[in-house]
Amino acid sequence: MKKRDDKVYTQIVKNCSASELAPIIADRASTSSSIYSDEWKAYDGLVNMGYKRHYRVKHSNDEFTNGKTHIDGIESFWGVAKTRLAKFRGIRKDKFYLHLKETEWRFNHRGESIYTILLREFRKDPL
Repeated sequence: MKKRDDKVYTQIVKNCSASELAPIIADRASTSSSIYSDEWKAYDGLVNMGYKRHYRVKHSNDEFTNGKTHIDGIESFWGVAKTRLAKFRGIRKDKFYLHLKETEWRFNHRGESIYTILLREFRKDPL
């Protein structure tokens, strides 16, 4: 998930079913949020969950944007993640979560100095 012009959130799920994704969406986005997604079937019930502003891009119709409706932000994250993870030429399944969360952290702090962030955190909470 990605909040427009803000941070991305990743979570590994067992499958991409509505029953698996709905609680995550409910936990991370208020029902007053505008949801932008592709046409994956698991998103079909969002309106029934109270998300009255659910907009979709229909990739099956060669649609990648529809006015302000697009999912470029999350696509950008996955482009960065795939490029970064490909450098390892394979990752052990038990370590994938750590690599994914590191990629999430780096994406969320792009443009910032990692050194400054770590220095601030270590000063706040020394080892």
